[in-house]
Amino acid sequence: MELRINRRALVGLGLAAAVAASSLAAFRTDSGDASSHREAPMISGDPQHDNTDVYAFVSPDKAGTVTLMANWIPFEEPNGGPNFYPFATRSRYNIKIDNDGDAKTDITYRWTFRNEDRRGTTTFLYNNGPVTSLDDPNLLFRQRYTLKRITQGGTRTLVSDGVVAPSNVGRASMPDYGALRDQAVKTLPGGGKSFAGQSDEAFFLDLRVFDFLYGGNLSLVGQDTLKGYNVNTVAVQIPAAEVALKGDPKRNPVIGVCSTTDKYNGSSYVQVSRLCNPLVNELVASAGLKEAYNALDPSKDAGVKALVDRVTDPEAARLLQAVYGIKAPATPRADLVEIFLTGIAKQNGPIKADLNSQVLNKDAGKLRPAEMLRLNMSIPPAKDPNRLGVLGGDLQGFPNGRRLTDDVVDISLQAVAGAAQTGKLVAGLTDKVDANDKPTLPAFPYIPLPSNVAVNQR
Repeated sequence: MELRINRRALVGLGLAAAVAASSLAAFRTDSGDASSHREAPMISGDPQHDNTDVYAFVSPDKAGTVTLMANWIPFEEPNGGPNFYPFATRSRYNIKIDNDGDAKTDITYRWTFRNEDRRGTTTFLYNNGPVTSLDDPNLLFRQRYTLKRITQGGTRTLVSDGVVAPSNVGRASMPDYGALRDQAVKTLPGGGKSFAGQSDEAFFLDLRVFDFLYGGNLSLVGQDTLKGYNVNTVAVQIPAAEVALKGDPKRNPVIGVCSTTDKYNGSSYVQVSRLCNPLVNELVASAGLKEAYNALDPSKDAGVKALVDRVTDPEAARLLQAVYGIKAPATPRADLVEIFLTGIAKQNGPIKADLNSQVLNKDAGKLRPAEMLRLNMSIPPAKDPNRLGVLGGDLQGFPNGRRLTDDVVDISLQAVAGAAQTGKLVAGLTDKVDANDKPTLPAFPYIPLPSNVAVNQR
């Protein structure tokens, strides 16, 4: 299969950031927590702060807006009562945006949560009858949230008393969960929407990559490991002008997106989780480096030699060569550095669309390489999205942002194996999980409704 794009238009597993052991102390936090699908040693005991995925895409049904979304708490078994899966109440859940290319946060959307627990000491139940609305007295545990938009110019409260969509207890307790989800979508002042609540785990992949790279012979593929599990989601849909540099998405439409979790340690908030592009901390950082990566701000990425080293000589490429005989591209991987850390621009090669106007725009600051999920908001949604995103000729897809339907595992495997350089896909290099088991929804927040059937019964 030939690729009809410039080699600089791809991003892969090797495009990841990590902190060298020699630099570990400089970025260590006292908390020892981490993020993303339980990939770091300490996160198993703190799932409420485990940031699993970030999505950023032009809203397919509402022109002029973008949707930003982040998930937490991996592997939520649908029947995991009696407490189910609340957000942490002494923490801050953030989606951060850089809109001038300097890798520093310009805009933060921040959710904080509080509990309303009416169960007291008389019952263990989450609800004592069918719940038909978010204010139903039968709902004995409920969370509310505050959403703030934070910039250097000040802080604006967008939602002061939002209601979180509850965990999906089951059909008897919540006979129409879709109605509860709809009620949890909040309209924002000035246009836009907000959501917080439980959702389906939309990331699809075969996690047996950890079993000697899919069994050492690609025999362990085709199993969607996350099928049937749920996550907790926060999302905003906002006018593109709200996040664009100088409020003009036509002048400079590119934003960099990351998500973080800040945990209160008794005296201050400490960043214990960072997630920008998918799979970075899971499949790139070594076991000894994962905790430190989560405390690192993207603005520091370019100054860490080990970060550049992990990009220019990705471990995954060497493993593919050792296990499967897929020859690793020559190092240093300058192509991956350019694509991943600086974004895609016309000056990098003959590509039909400019995916990083920050490099060219006079209004932007000096571009600083950083690991971020970059989105060009000027590229309209594809009429027929390709699961391989930019690799498949669909410039609206990953790594230009990330949609719920993008097959980031296959894209990453192919890119790290050299597809970006050769213009050809490596035959058979796939986890054979091409889509989520549930379709995306047609309207915000798009992510499917949470399951209410036990994983082992699906």
